Amino acid sequence: MCLGVPGQVTKVWEANGTRFATADFGGVTKEICLAYVPDVVVGDYTIVHVGFALTKLDEKSALETLELFRSVGLLDEELNVISTPTEPTSAAG
Repeated sequence: MCLGVPGQVTKVWEANGTRFATADFGGVTKEICLAYVPDVVVGDYTIVHVGFALTKLDEKSALETLELFRSVGLLDEELNVISTPTEPTSAAG
């Protein structure tokens, strides 16, 4: 499953004409793209799907959603989906 997860923007920068941010997802931080939400600033919450911020979200809704995801076991699953993939290990044989 792949859901949009609320994260709080903690840092914003620009690279090659595109805005990026660091977002905190309940203790896990990830780099995200802000191309679709140009008005988002540090401290705002946004819904993030596959590394892209899609919409701004109020703090109350963000925290409620994070807690709901955490309580049903979806938060860890979703944060692994948006994590940077690691290289697979090969079995020599």
